Amino acid sequence: MPQRTDTLELGRLGLTSGQGRRLDLHTGMEPFHYGGVPYAVAPALIPLTLDISRTTGNGWALRLRFHAELQGSCMRCLEAASPAFDVDVREVHQSGATEELTSPYVNADDELDLAGWARESLALELPTKITCRADCAGLCGQCGANLNEEPEHRHEAAPDPRWAKLGELKFD
Repeated sequence: MPQRTDTLELGRLGLTSGQGRRLDLHTGMEPFHYGGVPYAVAPALIPLTLDISRTTGNGWALRLRFHAELQGSCMRCLEAASPAFDVDVREVHQSGATEELTSPYVNADDELDLAGWARESLALELPTKITCRADCAGLCGQCGANLNEEPEHRHEAAPDPRWAKLGELKFD
């Protein structure tokens, strides 16, 4: 079983300016919640690739890549949904530089919050609605039938309430 790495001390790698290293690591991720519904992240330990380069001025150039899948219910039809996402993100960190050149995932001791960076990167990849498939038709608003299973499902249109009084007329 692979070892879980949630934080990484970059300084311990011993890289000098211009040097780089590629690491294959594993990290865990807490479930996401949408509308109170939890969506688990699979696999439990996500394999990821981290490219680290030392820049001039004691900085770091970082690239994180991984593949993850969410598991939960579809927001339209409530069936099982498991969309997959490929994440490829980069960060630059220059100690003492402006906000644009400092990473929120690297602290003053050059410790990288790998789990936090991976989780937030995946969160930015997620769509606004998690569905079982791109063309999910959802449920019928009147009776709750699954429109994916019954594509021809229809109801008679309700009469216009503005004409309801005419229905009370009696022609004797």
